[in-house]
Amino acid sequence: MGSFLVKKGFDIDLSGKPLPELSAHALVSTRACLYPREFVGLKQRLKVEEGDSVARGTELVEDKRDERFKLRSPAGGTVKTIIRGQRRFVEQIVIDIDDEERVEEFESYGAGQMSGLDRDTILNQLINTGYLAFIRQRPFSKIADPGAVPKSIFVNGMNTAPFQVDAGVAVCQDGAAFQAGLDLLGCLTDGPVHLCVGHDAGAELISANGVEVHMFSGQHPSGNTSVHISRLDPIVPHDVVWTVQAADLVLIGRLFLDGVLPQTRVVSLGGPGTKDEARKHYLLRIGGDMDALLPDAVLDGEMRYVSGDILSGTATGANDCLRFYQSSTVILPEGRDRVFLGWLAPGFDALTASRAYVSSWLARKTPWNLDTNRHGDRRALVLTGYYDKVMPMNIMVDYLLRAVLAGDNDEAISLGILETDPEDFALCEFICPSKTKIQEIIRDGLGRIEEEGL
Repeated sequence: MGSFLVKKGFDIDLSGKPLPELSAHALVSTRACLYPREFVGLKQRLKVEEGDSVARGTELVEDKRDERFKLRSPAGGTVKTIIRGQRRFVEQIVIDIDDEERVEEFESYGAGQMSGLDRDTILNQLINTGYLAFIRQRPFSKIADPGAVPKSIFVNGMNTAPFQVDAGVAVCQDGAAFQAGLDLLGCLTDGPVHLCVGHDAGAELISANGVEVHMFSGQHPSGNTSVHISRLDPIVPHDVVWTVQAADLVLIGRLFLDGVLPQTRVVSLGGPGTKDEARKHYLLRIGGDMDALLPDAVLDGEMRYVSGDILSGTATGANDCLRFYQSSTVILPEGRDRVFLGWLAPGFDALTASRAYVSSWLARKTPWNLDTNRHGDRRALVLTGYYDKVMPMNIMVDYLLRAVLAGDNDEAISLGILETDPEDFALCEFICPSKTKIQEIIRDGLGRIEEEGL
């Protein structure tokens, strides 16, 4: 087992951390939703109409670019509503769930068969069910290309950003499916499968078979997959590496064991806007309505709901359903109040990554109750050196941003943009005194390089 200490970074001690315990029962949902716009790069072709009866696993959307790739129904019932957005792209498909839902069956395999399956057999099932979307490809962090053979695969069994699902809780809930998923990954590459875990990982993760286990410790972003890749198997131009989250790999393993789309997944709920007794992990229906959980779990006041962690997650609505990639929900109070004196105040109760406020000199013992207020407006991009203090990879962030903004792809590549993902710059964006949307800039830069070619 390899052990790595990441020395650069910054931990956000946010209040509302979910306890590593699982609610005893899955909450009942009366509707389920699919959000096709989650799948970046998908060219939609709708396969159902309002009023159609569907089973869990029925094809709803296919990709015009690759008709083998399907998005399938997360529940059995009746298609109630199809909501379209700009240019008539399908934004949401709403399904009323039947009391006795039908289930479409796929090929199932015994646990002992997983490591002996043919690569094409595995990929065909992943493509046909849409579960290939759980596997991302670097560079560009896009849905894995089944025609590419990765030099290695990274499984992320940790996360240091507040607050993602605890991989240990998800794996402990279904260890057999997790091991089956690892066995399947071993058939998809000629190289190693790396399982990266935290220093406090439980036996369920550390004792995994058929993979190389590596332990990472240190401040955030020590839990980011890009940091793991940079330490273990750095990417150079024309390399291909696949990545997957441990909680998602459980679903892939369960698909192959049962031969049906999994009905539930483990989801964490936390944040300053969540009641103390509700801050834990839940077994929720995939795509299911969260109305059975949120009303009794949220504090009074105006709140923002975030799918994913607070640094790189996506804002959702209180009445939204669980999304395909959503393994956590963080609730933050909306910060609409202006602070008296603003940055001129001494800041006894203000979080800072520099020495700008008095709070940085005090030994604070309680977590921060942050809201959505950014405490400032966009300013000129100034060379401060702050980014490099929290970037553990060999990336000069200031110069990379300038290269991307200038449209200099060659310079951006030489500065290491292909080794990164937008989430790697989320912490830089959080501490940025200029309030620059760094993740958006990096995402645009990667998209432009992919479009133009290396």
